[in-house]
Formats: sequence, C-alpha cells, structure tokens
Amino acid sequence: MHMGKLIRDLRQARGWSQGRLADELAEHSGTPISREYISRRWESCRSVPSPFWLRHLAAVLDVPLAVMESDVNRRRFLSTVAATAVAPGVASDLLAEGFSARLKGAGPSVEAWADTLTTYGADYMTLGAAEIQKRLAIDLAVIQQQCDTPQMWAHVSRLMTLYAKTFPGSDGNRAVAWYRMAAESADRSGDAGTRVWVRGRAAIALGYEGASLPIATMFADQALAIDERPSLGRLNAIYGKAHAAAISGDTDAARVLDTEGRRVFDRAGSGDDEASDYAVPYWRLGVFRSLLRARLGDESDAVAAQDEARRLLPPTLPRFATHLEMHRGLMLVRAGDREGGISYARTALDALPPEKHSLTLRMLMEEVTGPAS
Repeated sequence: MHMGKLIRDLRQARGWSQGRLADELAEHSGTPISREYISRRWESCRSVPSPFWLRHLAAVLDVPLAVMESDVNRRRFLSTVAATAVAPGVASDLLAEGFSARLKGAGPSVEAWADTLTTYGADYMTLGAAEIQKRLAIDLAVIQQQCDTPQMWAHVSRLMTLYAKTFPGSDGNRAVAWYRMAAESADRSGDAGTRVWVRGRAAIALGYEGASLPIATMFADQALAIDERPSLGRLNAIYGKAHAAAISGDTDAARVLDTEGRRVFDRAGSGDDEASDYAVPYWRLGVFRSLLRARLGDESDAVAAQDEARRLLPPTLPRFATHLEMHRGLMLVRAGDREGGISYARTALDALPPEKHSLTLRMLMEEVTGPAS
C-alpha cells in the first residue's frame, strides 16, 4: 500500500478531516502544514512524507513509527486493523485484552457476560455506533477465548449481532459477514430462542435500513422456520421481511406481514419501560410500522403509528424521535413533495446532536433524498 493511502485510511479511521490532521501535525511538530499539502502531495500519492513528518504522523495517528517506515510492517499492521475493523488507536487495547484473558486462563464469568450484554443493550439506545464498536471490539477479543460452552456461544452471538449493527448494512463485506458469523455462533449454543433472535435482529436491521434485502429475507425465513412460537426474535424477523417486501414492491405481502407482526407483538412484546436493543416495547413497534407504512404509501396508518410511538417514546431517546420525524419527510417525498420532504427530514436530522447520529439515520436520509418512486 502506498504511504498516501495509508495516511488517508488512518486519518479516516479516527474520523478526522484533512484539515484536522494538518492542525494536529502543526501542534505536535511546531511546524505549520496545510490541508492542501496533505491532499495534493501525500494522499494523492505524488510524494511521501520526509522522515521528520513520518515521526509526527506516527505520533498523532497513534501507530508505531515502524509501520510508517516499512512497507512490510504496513501490510502486517493493516491486516490486523482490517480484521478487527476498529480504529488503529484501539488495536493495542484490543490485542492486550485478548492476550491477557488467554494468559490468565479465563475471562469474566458467564454471569458477568450476561451483565455486559444487558449494559450494551441499554447503551445501544443512546450512544453512537463508533463508541459502541470500539468497546465491542475489545470485548469480542476477550470473549473469543472463552467460547467453550453453549451458554458462552449464546452470549457471543448476541454481541456479534450488535457489533454487526455498528456497520452500515450497505457494507456487505462487514455487516453481513458479522451477521452470518453471529448466526453460526447462535447455532452452536443449541438454544432456539437465541438462534431466532440473532437472525430476526439481523433481518430487521437490514430490512429497516433497506440494505442487502435478499440477505434480510433469508435471515427472516430462517428465523421463522426455527421456531413458530411468538418471541421477540420472531417479531423482528417478521418486520424485517415486511420491510424487504415493501421496498421490493410486494405491498400485499408487506401488509400481511404487518398484521401478523402485530399479533405476535400482542403475545411477546416488551413492556413500555424497557429501553434496550433486546426489547421491542410498543413505541418501538410503532417505529417499525411508521417506516413500513411510509414506504407503502399508507399515510394515515403511518401517521397513526408515528403518533402512538411518539406518545410513549421515553424523552431520553431523542434518536428514535428523529427516526419518526424523518419518516414524515419520506412520506412527503412519496406524496410528491420532494423538496419539502427532504427539507423536513434534513431539519430533523440536523436538530439531533452529531454524536447521537447513527448509521441507520444516515441511510434513511439517503432514502429520503434518493429518486422519488
């Protein structure tokens, strides 16, 4: 890999602009450097940094200097980062935690991992994808040392599912690969509930995002075939399949699935006080149905679902309120008011603090601004 591409990838992994990198380098080195120089000279691969700048790049980008100096070391380092799919600054902690758990011969107890799952389920509702992803990467490095019982495979499969959710569904090489691995891990648990939940969560994640629709339908069908009993996993699978059907133009199937999903919710839905990614209270069902009905063009049903969801939505979860507002923007676009719908959705998204944004919201904005159907 050319040095310029490495600099770009490491910069983007930290979420920095070229201007931010220039500022960091200037502060660390005491020597001014411009964004244009980084763009036109280094990242365009027209030249490589001098030894002086290599030292400061290594420092501000938090990578060993040897990585910057040697092509062989660069390839080895990048293969590690690619495998973990985390920012370089996290790789050291990830590797240290994994080896530490292995050297000690054990990690957290099964009960401790259950508590960790509960914490992640709650944190997912309020934190951004980047923060969740970094923490999960380290925990996955630790728990992989302990996958020797069915219960541990059940825990790791749920962690993998959440980790997959931190990647956009359009990134099939990552999100879908992790969903597949999570499903395989769930199978090793031997627990039907876990197997259904993992596949159902993958289905609703992809279907809601409008990404990898054949994969969403596949996971949904697998979940529905494993166990016919009402459960949150089955509920997720039904609505994942419904969204895939709606986007694909099979409106009749989507409406039938919506009716079936409401029946399953009546028997397996979560309580209104549960705020976790592992729960589907009535307000979250409303979020599922709001977007589904907006995609189907059923304005009255969509508005009713939005109003019910908004009435019960906890004020501590503003991201989901933004979802509902953006659904209204999509409805306006589908009704023919493209400019008004895009403006409405953009205003809703801009009102949410950037650190609260999710990958799903960004994909929803792309759907709103896409070609009118």
